Amino acid sequence: MNAVETLPMSSKPRILVMSHRHPDFSLGGGEIAAYNLYKAYRDSADVEEAWFLASADRGRGVNGAITPRRANEYLWEQGIGDWTMLKAAHRRSLVTGFLDLLRALRPTVVHTHHYAHLGVEFLRLVKEFDPNIKLVLTLHEYMAICNNQGQMIKTNGRLCSRESYDDCRLCFPQRSVQDFWRRKDFIQSHFAYVDQFVSPSEFLRQRYIAWGIPADKIVVIENGQDDVEPLPLRPLAEGGTRNRFGYFGQINPFKGLDVLLRALTQMRKAERKQIVLEVHGANLETQSGEFRDKIKELADPLIKEGVVQWIGPYQPHEIASRMANVDWVVVPSVWWENSPMVIQEAFVHGRPLLVSDIGGMAEKITQGIDGIHVATSNTMAWSTALLSSTSRELHARMASNIGRPKDHKACAFLHIEMLSKGHV
Repeated sequence: MNAVETLPMSSKPRILVMSHRHPDFSLGGGEIAAYNLYKAYRDSADVEEAWFLASADRGRGVNGAITPRRANEYLWEQGIGDWTMLKAAHRRSLVTGFLDLLRALRPTVVHTHHYAHLGVEFLRLVKEFDPNIKLVLTLHEYMAICNNQGQMIKTNGRLCSRESYDDCRLCFPQRSVQDFWRRKDFIQSHFAYVDQFVSPSEFLRQRYIAWGIPADKIVVIENGQDDVEPLPLRPLAEGGTRNRFGYFGQINPFKGLDVLLRALTQMRKAERKQIVLEVHGANLETQSGEFRDKIKELADPLIKEGVVQWIGPYQPHEIASRMANVDWVVVPSVWWENSPMVIQEAFVHGRPLLVSDIGGMAEKITQGIDGIHVATSNTMAWSTALLSSTSRELHARMASNIGRPKDHKACAFLHIEMLSKGHV
């Protein structure tokens, strides 16, 4: 258990947590992190009251309605009308339903975890409604910086290392340099209303500092995790090896599952037979037909050989039972990432990792200590890493070095401490 003292405060905050989606409907890492922090605020003796407001698509179009989900939780049928400028689709609900909710709840802090599916205009409206409300924004990726789905990957598939109007125009030739200047100016003019930015990784923090957020306005606080004991290691038969690898999370072109499958395919058959890859993945069906076909073409022969076991999607409460059967967790993403939830989940459950050697992944894993860095997108490097990490001795050493992530209560305490110390 992480010991957390009660924080002395002259007046306890009333915190409205906002998210781009509700985890009842969307199980992305950002949504889960936002909801877990809301629950920790709700249960904290240092918080007077907490609420959760999330954008939702209920199959009725973007109608702007804000309705209760359960006690202290609300859904906002909002969306994005202009993804380049990040403008809300239902403008009227910003100045009607949203402001009505603020009047009813009277929050002293609005802590939002995204602006996708919400737009950035609500940041300005919070401060215009009540300048005394403390506005906190946790950044989960690079959408404000990058027009390519916030990935900082060029449209030709290459990694992008910096923001540049001219480079952005090369990715989107239908838009001008002036268009990208206007985009940045519009988003930054709304970010100016934010009192405090939070980043789960130093890598993402530095990207946003380079983009224009003052360094003293953005701090690093990692997302909290469940406070549970690590899982026991998977039992091995005599002579058995640590050869079971688990892929967890979304399946899309940025997450690198295709890299793993190609790495297995290019091994000799005798080598492949030494490996088992469990795929606990979701949302492949929502991807393009071309990408779905590519994954199927790669996976089907490996499934037939027994090298790949396609387990499928899971609910958050199932993660422990899923990880219990694997030795290593793999994160082969081909984009920078920020702080992938699965890394912290693997640490909670005592599983070392193999990760791509860039961005937030490389930051969270100490090479050769609690995991292994693998060259991004390099199928030969992944083949070598998978084969060499089956060693029982290597696995035991790295598993023993895993540090315990902060739990939800400790994470909430750090945020409340930040508020109380006048950082915002």
